[in-house]
Amino acid sequence: MKRNRKIEDMSIYEASDFWDEHDFAELKDVKEVKEIGFALKKKKYIPVDMNLYKKIKQRAKQLHKSEDALVSEWLSEKAG
Repeated sequence: MKRNRKIEDMSIYEASDFWDEHDFAELKDVKEVKEIGFALKKKKYIPVDMNLYKKIKQRAKQLHKSEDALVSEWLSEKAG
């Protein structure tokens, strides 16, 4: 593996091989994170007919949004 390749550009398999042979101590610009905070949002997934999903996916692509974001937006508008 090339030494000058950025870690962010690695596939999961390349990263696995890299970390099998390397240690954080070798990298000068990497810092250990002691604490990290995040909040998980609980989600509920519901079934959608495949023909309807294809239409949603197509519309989301036209609007440059994810299907999840578009459906959530539409449901929020409808639910008030």
